[in-house]
Amino acid sequence: MGSISISINDLLNFSGEELVAVGLSFRVALWCAILTLPPSVMIAWWLARKNFKGKSIAEGFFNLPLVLPPVATGFILLLLLGKNGFIGKYLNEWFGIKLAFSFYAAIIASIVVSFPLAIRAIRLSIEMIDPAYEEAAKTLGANSLQTFFRITLPLALPGIVSGFVLAFARSLGEFGATIIFAGNISGETQTIPLALFNEIQIPGHETSAFRLLLVAVVFSFAAMSFSEFLVKKLHHHQ
Repeated sequence: MGSISISINDLLNFSGEELVAVGLSFRVALWCAILTLPPSVMIAWWLARKNFKGKSIAEGFFNLPLVLPPVATGFILLLLLGKNGFIGKYLNEWFGIKLAFSFYAAIIASIVVSFPLAIRAIRLSIEMIDPAYEEAAKTLGANSLQTFFRITLPLALPGIVSGFVLAFARSLGEFGATIIFAGNISGETQTIPLALFNEIQIPGHETSAFRLLLVAVVFSFAAMSFSEFLVKKLHHHQ
């Protein structure tokens, strides 16, 4: 890639395909964060508060997407949920559901790679809560469910917010698992990283690639800054 000369007008002159990729990335990331949060909270609480045989194996399983190459994660999803996959073939035969190479596949791929980050952030927050608060609530007549919702969740809120934003931000940057399981279909699964990859491959499209790069950086930076702001505000009010 040669030297790049880009004006302000170039930076603002988004093409229709670029805008579609930006909008699609935002939708995928938002759905990923929303769907990741509830199971992440439950699993984080389970790992933080329970001791059981095989706990290290469970921790390793939930953290596996952190160390697996994203392409390998995508291939595993394809083997499981593809049209002829172990689970996917039954979804297709019984319900007519085809997940691979669809908008839903992009969300699933993002959820899988984001899941460990959300769990870790929420688990750390729960582990920092003194169990004495929960025990005090139970001695005052609250059952386990009431204690969880009235004591644990409010005190763990900064970590929950961090987990939500981490899942959102990780989804914005997801590439490897998505391109294998969801494909690179313009208007359906082509998120910012995939569109950026396309533009880098085409000579003369450096300006388009730079626009997409700038959007990715701004989105990610804004998400993390907003997370830090909210966490500090929540800590201040606790």
